[in-house]
Amino acid sequence: MTALSGADSRARREGFARERREGEPMRTPAPIAETGFVVVDSTWGTIRPLTLGKGVVTVAELEVIEQFERGLPVVDTRTAPAYARSTIPGARNLPHGQAVERIDELARDRVTILFCNGPQCAATPEAVEALLAAGYPGGALAYYRGGLHDWQTLGLPVEPGSAESETNEA
Repeated sequence: MTALSGADSRARREGFARERREGEPMRTPAPIAETGFVVVDSTWGTIRPLTLGKGVVTVAELEVIEQFERGLPVVDTRTAPAYARSTIPGARNLPHGQAVERIDELARDRVTILFCNGPQCAATPEAVEALLAAGYPGGALAYYRGGLHDWQTLGLPVEPGSAESETNEA
């Protein structure tokens, strides 16, 4: 690892301060303009288990990419405002608190990958728990545990969520 020069280190600290609003925790990694660094706030949430329920598989980035390539659904379970700010390109939004009331938007005959902010985020685990309790088949769900945190940290693309993707069938 290359050591940062004094100027680089100062720019990094100033970038951290600019990216974080006073008194508000950051919910996802945020790039620091032109430094190549990403700010990650690890002070919130609780690390979640690798396995969420019977039949629900846990996947990583390559499986998410394959899911998109095969035209299969990937769902962001974060709130609509978080989704609108930034999501994985092509992901649809189904906020975790609405999972059961919108259960008919999920196709039971194919696997849907669900994700949220990352391993410490409760949104996807809560959505999966609610869906399973409502009788949704675990084999039709997959959990991208790394979420937006790992996706961005690996330099994979993100985009603002689109309003039309918030209600389409997944």
